[in-house]
Amino acid sequence: MNKFLGELKFYLSLYRDFVAQYWKTRMASKIDFFFGLGAFLATQAGGVPLLVFVFRSIPDLNGWSLTQVLFIYGFAQLPRGIDHVFTDYFWGFAEHTIIEGEYDRYLLRPVSPLFQVVAEVFQADGLGEILVGIIMIGLTFGPLGLHLSVIGVIVFCALVLAGAVIYSSIKLFFASLAFWLKDSFPLLQIAYNFAEFAKYPEGIFFRPVSWFLTFALPFMFTAFIPASWFLGRGSWPWTVGGTLAAAAVTASVAAFTWKTGQSRYDSAGN
Repeated sequence: MNKFLGELKFYLSLYRDFVAQYWKTRMASKIDFFFGLGAFLATQAGGVPLLVFVFRSIPDLNGWSLTQVLFIYGFAQLPRGIDHVFTDYFWGFAEHTIIEGEYDRYLLRPVSPLFQVVAEVFQADGLGEILVGIIMIGLTFGPLGLHLSVIGVIVFCALVLAGAVIYSSIKLFFASLAFWLKDSFPLLQIAYNFAEFAKYPEGIFFRPVSWFLTFALPFMFTAFIPASWFLGRGSWPWTVGGTLAAAAVTASVAAFTWKTGQSRYDSAGN
């Protein structure tokens, strides 16, 4: 246990240094930082007017009111934003790290290569998504009559973090395929686009699509399913337990794929 805590402290201090250096560099151009933050905030908030427009023509969406859908929409932004902030370099890894021979430099350092890939970029633009999520949840919390106890707050935070783990694990899985494909960016992009469906109630999709987004690419566990528990529309074992289980399974699959792919890596010179 002491060894584990010592290693954890070491990696946390390393990541803090990585983030501090990145933040210093990024904030050297404050206009670039605020422009990126504002762009993502506007992009993620752009779907709200569309929802309002749709609900002008229908009383509900398969039994879900506008306020409930907006709550789900806001919840979806939190894990997505956290993933965006901390693991954005998975995109770059999938696209060019292996094919351009950049992975060799990670192997030369006495630190976990995966940790180095994660720490490569601290993407502050993702804070815009988190801000949209906080605003949307804040605006819908009162009208929905929601009240969270201390346990409820803990569960809320745990489910948001579990959703972020699912996002990052799915990205890591497809990024790891670059060890075999050299460039797995197109597959990662296709898979990640399915995350857009998680912002809406599961029942509006055809059953095969719903099944795919729940069990194959479990994006439903990043927003709709956990959010439905707070709206009183789902059982504890399925919404809470299912979300935590989905996070554990996707993380395990992603870690196994990364480890297997890394063991097959021959270096750019071979």
